[in-house]
Order: sequence, then structure tokens, then C-alpha cells
Amino acid sequence: MTGADLPTRYRSYIACLNARDWTNLDRFVHAEAHYNGRRIGLAGYREMLEKDCDEIPDLRFDIRLLVCDPPRIASRLQFDCTPKGAFLGLPVNGRKVSFAENVFYEFRDERIASVWSVIDKAAIEAQLAGDSRKGAAPEQARQSP
Repeated sequence: MTGADLPTRYRSYIACLNARDWTNLDRFVHAEAHYNGRRIGLAGYREMLEKDCDEIPDLRFDIRLLVCDPPRIASRLQFDCTPKGAFLGLPVNGRKVSFAENVFYEFRDERIASVWSVIDKAAIEAQLAGDSRKGAAPEQARQSP
């Protein structure tokens, strides 16, 4: 796959995720896929995405930055979504939050073989802290977290 083809392929993968087109996920994800160093395979990858979408019904993957150095892609994804319950161990519980994910992909056989992902949990924590201060008395709202 050429350097020009890889970003197009990645954008098609993101479109597949946003369409919840799980039956075509195998076109983009390798059968032996690894996620953050752990082999989860295609079935585990699909299960992870389905769980994410079940817990966050309005989940949409928005590419904000894309860098290609074949066979790798680096992407910054932006999310503005409403998790139903806890998310990353945080009590989001139906509040709208915005955060980014910095993610690196390595392709093999034209499919994603490895993924390394870091989510900006601090951004979510700051938003939740801001929500809790909205109902506080004025002198409490001015205190730093």
C-alpha cells in the first residue's frame, strides 16, 4: 500500500466505525490485531467497539489530525459524546463530554494490525469538576479543585 493510499484507507475505516458497519470491519482490521500491546484479534476488536457504542450511543469518530508514515498512521480523534454511565472510571452518567484520543496504527496486509491509544482523561475530569462547581455556592465555586 502506498503512502497516498493509506490515509484514504484509514478514512474509510473511520467511516465504517461511524456507520456501525461491523460486518465490514474485517476489511480494515487484521485477524491478529493488537490493542495497546495485547492481542485481541478481530473478534475482540469488534467486541470492544460494539461495547463502546452501546455505552456511548452518540459516539462519533472525528479525525482532527492525520499523519502518515507507511505502514503507520498517527491520528488525533475528537469526541463530543454522552456516555450513559461511568466512562474510564469516571461518573459521566449521561453528561456531554468532549475529549481527544491520540492513536497510532500499524498496518499489515492492508489492515490495522496494531493500535496504540491514549485518551485525554484529564479533559473529562476537568469538565466533570466544572459541572460539580456549577451547583456550588459562589465561594465554593472559586476554590481550585
